[in-house]
Amino acid sequence: MDATFWALIALILFGGVIAWLKVPGMITKSLDDRADKIRDELNEARRLREEAQSLLADYQRKRREAEGEADAIIAEAKDEAERLTAETNAALEEMIARRTKAAETKIAQAESQAIAEVRAKAADVAVSAAEKILSAKVTGSVADGLITKSIEDVKARLN
Repeated sequence: MDATFWALIALILFGGVIAWLKVPGMITKSLDDRADKIRDELNEARRLREEAQSLLADYQRKRREAEGEADAIIAEAKDEAERLTAETNAALEEMIARRTKAAETKIAQAESQAIAEVRAKAADVAVSAAEKILSAKVTGSVADGLITKSIEDVKARLN
């Protein structure tokens, strides 16, 4: 009996002890438990992935809606700004037209007043000049009546 024979006997005894202790069943059970645990973890990971994709889709939809609302708000603000600009320009043009008309009216009144003052001054100067000339050339009661009548005629014609 050599060492190989004893090695074979030891191997057979080792195999028998392992079989008697049901080590292969324990290894199989341990591997099955580990496989079940991995399968559960994969299912949980798949469920979490689907949930994450659902949340991502929901957030993307909400982002698109928010962008749409923001675009609508911007468009509304632009329209409002354009409307206010148009109203402001119209009010400004109206105010300028009113002030221009008021200035033109004041200028016309000033012209009329200036013309009236010039005519009045011219009438006063003419009356004064006529009075001096007539008083120097005409004398007596005829002169007084003529001067009075002439002054009244000049005043009536100049005004």
